[in-house]
Amino acid sequence: MAEKSGKHAANAQFAKMLRADDAKKATSEYETTAVALRAKTERLKALRLARDGAAPPDKPQRKRKQKGGTGGLSQWLDGEAKDGRGG
Repeated sequence: MAEKSGKHAANAQFAKMLRADDAKKATSEYETTAVALRAKTERLKALRLARDGAAPPDKPQRKRKQKGGTGGLSQWLDGEAKDGRGG
């Protein structure tokens, strides 16, 4: 019976080693693909900018909301009262 459990442990360890190798291979393939994609994107961006004759655009500025532009609750309530909807 000891032989069987030893064999099972060896098989389990071998399977674990195979999974680890597969994980390393998948990770390296993923990283290689990511590097290639970034390089391709940079190359295409440079070609597009050269074709258009434009400099790289700056970061777009975010639009800020203006305070007090639409009024508030008190103005809305006054409007409702003027329309005859105030209880």
